Amino acid sequence: MCASPVTTVALSIAMVLFGSISLLGGKILPNPLNTPDATGVLSTYSTAGGIDISNPFFQNLGTNGRTCNTCHISSSAWTITPADVQAKFAATQGTEPIFRTNDGSNCPSADVSTVSARRQAYSQLLRKALIRVSVQVPANAKFQIIDIQDPYNCPETTATNPALYRRPLPVANLGFLSTIMWDGRETVFGAIPKKSIDLVQSLRNQATHATTGHAQGVPPSPEQVSQIVAFETGLYTAQIKDQLAGDLTARGATGGPVNLSQQNFFVGINDSLGGDPSGNTFTPRVFNLYNAWKNLTGSPYRQSVARGEDLFNTLPIPITGVAGLNDALGQQVIMGTCTTCHDSPNAGNHSFSVPLAIGTTAYPAMPALDVAGLPVYTVQCIATGERVRVTDIGRALISGNCEDVGKLKGPVLRALTARAPYFHNGGAATLGDAVEFYNQRFSLSLTAQQKADLVAFLQSL
Repeated sequence: MCASPVTTVALSIAMVLFGSISLLGGKILPNPLNTPDATGVLSTYSTAGGIDISNPFFQNLGTNGRTCNTCHISSSAWTITPADVQAKFAATQGTEPIFRTNDGSNCPSADVSTVSARRQAYSQLLRKALIRVSVQVPANAKFQIIDIQDPYNCPETTATNPALYRRPLPVANLGFLSTIMWDGRETVFGAIPKKSIDLVQSLRNQATHATTGHAQGVPPSPEQVSQIVAFETGLYTAQIKDQLAGDLTARGATGGPVNLSQQNFFVGINDSLGGDPSGNTFTPRVFNLYNAWKNLTGSPYRQSVARGEDLFNTLPIPITGVAGLNDALGQQVIMGTCTTCHDSPNAGNHSFSVPLAIGTTAYPAMPALDVAGLPVYTVQCIATGERVRVTDIGRALISGNCEDVGKLKGPVLRALTARAPYFHNGGAATLGDAVEFYNQRFSLSLTAQQKADLVAFLQSL
């Protein structure tokens, strides 16, 4: 059963304004659930048979009015976008549950007494849909924060409790994850570190901590947590239609969430660093969704999508200065491709847990990135005295290791169009900006056609 275009548009608007589709009546939404986005139609498919809005995911389990659905909206690929946040602000003058000072404002002690004050206090949330996260520096940390340039002069932002501004990650396509959260802090590894992950337990931790932290509640019951995790792990979302390419499953293509739900994955399935104990060999040809479109006649845009896929798989990239990669392999230059890091077949996640510093946390930032309004931290390694300046301390706040400063994971690449802006800090407003970041970062000298082809492919995911 498919909802009509009018129904899906109304549903999308209601989800944004109210933050919970449970207000719309009924318990099971259409499966798949299709909603329009900037370049076509996004689709969510549930392997559980439908999106059950009686699930605790849509219930207020805390004290501040929030639900999981407040920041994870189906029409935005199960995250939230600036347009969503701005619509909520306009509808409620900044009082909807997403506007809470514990993590929604630039500073917990910000003045939110008037509409204009709230607009200023929640500026990063409104501009880039960034949530403020504060992670305490570990007691045994091998680094120190020796200087903070905080545009908000927030008294709660200190050298022992830095503030980090990050995009909420999608709660769909979770079966392709090799670590949970940008810094991996919720990940429960199995017997072989980085090569196995207890996904269910990791997601149980995340759901519990989100309820006690973001929703300011008591820990949910084990049954509620189990229901939330079962709901999330059944969700697959991807673009199903493109305004120019049309149906993304037509003429032999295998786009869309139903095909995605059938994609095989295990941690280390295509290990680009060669450490997989099962002996799997790495192949850079990670995506094959649009192979059938390569030689189509009369379909120039579909051919552009196919060329973009081929570029993503094969374009030579001289990878330099990526902490966690070049230093790990002891190579100053690694000749790779986009799929060296985005190596999970047809999902584009990293197939095992390896946080990297690709330059999105570095300060000064690359010209292609917008980092306005982010605090800048000067971090000094205790053993060597080396100093770096970053806008996010990353994995180091979890491991305590100085070599992890600025390292974060990459996200699953499916359903990109519906969830702009990109990177952990929303530094790239569009997919074109994201492509340009890599073009500048690795001196790729991409042509205008190559950039357009890459964007066409990424929009089809």
